[in-house]
Amino acid sequence: MVKEKVYQSLIPQIKALIQDETDFIANLGNICAAIHFAFNFHWTGFYIVKNDELVLGPFQGPVACTRIGLGKGVCGKVWKQKKALIVEDVNQFDGHIACSPYSKSEIVIPLINNDEVWGVLDIDSSHFKNFDSTDLHNLTIICELLKKP
Repeated sequence: MVKEKVYQSLIPQIKALIQDETDFIANLGNICAAIHFAFNFHWTGFYIVKNDELVLGPFQGPVACTRIGLGKGVCGKVWKQKKALIVEDVNQFDGHIACSPYSKSEIVIPLINNDEVWGVLDIDSSHFKNFDSTDLHNLTIICELLKKP
């Protein structure tokens, strides 16, 4: 229930941050920071589809993988399947791309316009089983606020 209350205050904050800002990268950066610091996640960021790869966009946290292929790792699988994914233990995910040994669980939400994935929101936690349906629901709402540049 505490998590839901954080999202209830976070979503209006994000709406206000991006409401009048037309710069896409600035909006992605502020959304990352707002989510990251609201929950103290290990890593929060966006990957954007460019030339048949997911390319690292704005993020908060330690250095990350720069490019991810279609179907590769959690992000690439979400891109390919056009469906969000919660991974309770990244060590048990076949094909997981280990950017950090501190990442234990992950949630990835596709960014979709006109049935086309143009990016993903990727969040890693340093705790196992950290993500649930509350995160999925609210992060999907946040992602739906974004439109392809």
